[in-house]
Amino acid sequence: MSSKTRIVVLHMKEIIYTAVFALLGILLIILLAFMFYPKQKDSGKQKQQYVPGIYTSTISLNQTTLEVEVSLDSSHINAIRFTNLDESVATMYPLAQPTIEYIAEQIYETQSLENIAYSEDSPYTSQVILNAIEDAIEKGKMKNE
Repeated sequence: MSSKTRIVVLHMKEIIYTAVFALLGILLIILLAFMFYPKQKDSGKQKQQYVPGIYTSTISLNQTTLEVEVSLDSSHINAIRFTNLDESVATMYPLAQPTIEYIAEQIYETQSLENIAYSEDSPYTSQVILNAIEDAIEKGKMKNE
């Protein structure tokens, strides 16, 4: 029997280059798959919660009536503000504007009325304003039919 023995000499440098290029090729294929794979719609996540529009609620402070305006789109609370806060009312109730801004920032971040921290300076004013915001948002909620 004649056996022809062949000796193959592999250089370690060539093996390392081949392994690195193979790894880069696999990473490129995975990256392309993630980039061009169709994404699922976020329809389940951002379903319509509100009827888009601007809703108001009133607060009575002594003989003064303030309107809280809440702007909603289909799934977000966009803006919260006083609509008729003039200089005389702002002078009589100096904590009203900072309190609504403090509450509004928290609501914008969480898009929820739960776990709202009240201002230490005016916890009662915070509660009254939060109740008015809640009333305005209730007016804009979708009705389940």
